[in-house]
Amino acid sequence: MDGNGDGHGGDGLRRKRLQMPVGPEDLKGLQLGDVVYLDGVLYTGREGLYKRLLVDKMAPPVDLASVSNVNFHCSPAATVRDDGSYEMGAVTATASFRFSAYLEDWFKLSGCKMIIGKGGMSEADYKTHFVPNRAVYLTTVGYGTGALLGRGIKRIHDAHWLDDLGIAQAMWVLEVENFGPFLVESDLEGNSLFERQNREINKGVEKAYEGLRPPALKRYGETTSRDDEVV
Repeated sequence: MDGNGDGHGGDGLRRKRLQMPVGPEDLKGLQLGDVVYLDGVLYTGREGLYKRLLVDKMAPPVDLASVSNVNFHCSPAATVRDDGSYEMGAVTATASFRFSAYLEDWFKLSGCKMIIGKGGMSEADYKTHFVPNRAVYLTTVGYGTGALLGRGIKRIHDAHWLDDLGIAQAMWVLEVENFGPFLVESDLEGNSLFERQNREINKGVEKAYEGLRPPALKRYGETTSRDDEVV
């Protein structure tokens, strides 16, 4: 990376290192597939927090915008020491598509500009909710990265509603350094890395089977034709 935290690796991937809270220019410079590392403060929040704030209409434990504009959908592997301090060895992202119904109200309440999670959301969600709020989505890279991400946690500022919601659902405020890697799954235009690649793959599926003989053995009712009616 260069002095601005940007660079290219030997694999040809663009790498970005961003300071949180993230600003408009930071997000404007992101492209689908960029590898991102983060410095600063973010907070965790998933269905436990969303339900409490958006369904039960409880007041946030702290002004969200004053903490960060980055929300991480994750389940921390954390413990509370005897002296009341915390230890967090890993943070495992959770699937974000489950939170689609909360997005409209969540953006209004939080002022969030970046959401991190696992697996992405639909392109329709990006176009409907992320684009009007000038926000992007980052996804973790594969499975088993919880311990790797844990190395980037430098300090736990607080754990809100820990007694009520438990470790996985509480709102953890984390100070991180070189936290990642994450992939840019959606950009400011609402494009999706995963859906773009799926479209490219689907184009070639039919070609992959061209010229092949029909299977010699079939299960009862099995068909390879999309025109057949399958009961």
